Amino acid sequence: MSHNTLLVFEVTILVLAIFLGFEVISKVPTLLHTPLMSGTNAIHGIVIVGAMIVLGVDHKDAFTWVIGFVAVVLASANVVGGFVVTDRMLEMFKKREPPQRDE
Repeated sequence: MSHNTLLVFEVTILVLAIFLGFEVISKVPTLLHTPLMSGTNAIHGIVIVGAMIVLGVDHKDAFTWVIGFVAVVLASANVVGGFVVTDRMLEMFKKREPPQRDE
């Protein structure tokens, strides 16, 4: 397989994954967004570990370093943001204390 054929194959897989992901996510009911976000936090945790392993390899070029660094930054932002949103949504379900009256 030539380099160009491999590139076209990989871009085709990427485009199909984007369309499939959009279709799946758009069909998720609002009630399931918090559990789904917890799952994606776990997946992005794996992305962080994988990118850190790639960055730890001795023989890498500048392109690999940049892509690995961007993957760590974006996945970290997604994990932190996901936990913040999940925490806010779970706060909505906590019972609130009634205000104390001064007599």
